[in-house]
Amino acid sequence: MYVQDTIVAPATPPGAGAVAIVRLSGPAAIRILRSIWHPLRTGELKPRSLVLGEIRDSDNNLAIDRALAVVMPGPRSLTGEDVAELHCHGGPFLVRRVVGLALDCGARVAEPGEFTRRAFLNGRIDLTAAEAIADLVNARGDSALRQALSHLNGALRLRVGGLREQLIAIAAHLEAEIDFSDEDIALPPRPEIARRISALRDDVAQLHQSFARGRLMRSGARAAIVGKPNSGKSSLLNALLGVERAIVTAIPGTTRDVIEETIHAGGYPLVLQDTAGVRTVADEVERIGIERTLVHAGEADLLLAVFDASAPLEPEDLSVLELCRDRAGVALLNKSDLPAQVDARELRARGLALPVLPVSALRGDGLDALRRELEAQIDALAGGHRGDGVAISRERHRDALARALEALEAARGSVVAAMPPEIVAVDIAIAAEALASISGAVSSEDVLDRIFRDFCIGK
Repeated sequence: MYVQDTIVAPATPPGAGAVAIVRLSGPAAIRILRSIWHPLRTGELKPRSLVLGEIRDSDNNLAIDRALAVVMPGPRSLTGEDVAELHCHGGPFLVRRVVGLALDCGARVAEPGEFTRRAFLNGRIDLTAAEAIADLVNARGDSALRQALSHLNGALRLRVGGLREQLIAIAAHLEAEIDFSDEDIALPPRPEIARRISALRDDVAQLHQSFARGRLMRSGARAAIVGKPNSGKSSLLNALLGVERAIVTAIPGTTRDVIEETIHAGGYPLVLQDTAGVRTVADEVERIGIERTLVHAGEADLLLAVFDASAPLEPEDLSVLELCRDRAGVALLNKSDLPAQVDARELRARGLALPVLPVSALRGDGLDALRRELEAQIDALAGGHRGDGVAISRERHRDALARALEALEAARGSVVAAMPPEIVAVDIAIAAEALASISGAVSSEDVLDRIFRDFCIGK
């Protein structure tokens, strides 16, 4: 339920900073700002112009900060409501005081994503743009930024809107056939309707199939580095990052928890997960770390299986080989700078199907070949595309397109089977509604709650 009250929240991250922005939105936003902020010079506070003044405690009229203020009357504002902002100094205590003054004047603290949610409810943006705002905030790489900005600028909305317009045109012909069946009106023949539905189904399927690429652009691929203790997993992570991120010692079991860092491969973010060494232990803490290793290995898109090439295979290596069965990734024969006691043929003989590369995490040998192999594998995960064209990245979009595809397939079957136009029209309407749900033209309160609950407060 959209309650038209006035909300307040910091629009900048928590913590100390040079400047913090406290934002208000709602019918009393400008009044509340005028109650707690006073210009240093007399004059009108003009819309969309920053003016210097003082924030004062309304109880004793004492100044607590100098700040810039700006007002943006609705509907030409972020939320479509009256919006006011105070640009004050960025001390955490000071920000809390300013928010507290606004609360004393009748505002309430905004819920996560409530500013953006109001922008959607007031028609300032659609759901694809709202989701793009969250993606911009959480972007982990250039590909995520490009995709989020593309969606914010309306690329997905326009693509889905074009598909829906084609559905509406088909529905109009069906309605004409229903309403004016006895009239002498030229309508497209059934084979033509079937052809148009088939072409539309193919376009929807293409967008549906872009999910793998879009998800990788938005969230990146996840690669779990697995291997027995002291095989060089943490050294490999550090070498790929170019910094000493993980602790490296000769003591087995140094890594107890999963360490995550992001690099870029082939234009996509790649989240590397350094995991605890695979072995049987009695130590409770290390055992929990190994359990987490198995969970992350099972959920990862890729495995980087590290084997110590300078030592014979041990039972722990065989457990790693079992983890690699039917998985994508790369097997690495680490410590290639030392005399080899294991080679690719032995790993193949034990059933390994992954590509095998020799590397030395200590000297950096083989890392360029590893990066090229990772780029190729991520490109394969993305369906062989290089990030061109509109792509979906959320399960909500994929589910909606799947419903549209199912309805279009049913509609085409009904046309081919010469079913009455009323039957075909029902499936066309279902497909149109599914597409409309992507942009939010059709949405429920539960859907909105799921979308906005992961936003940060103040957005």
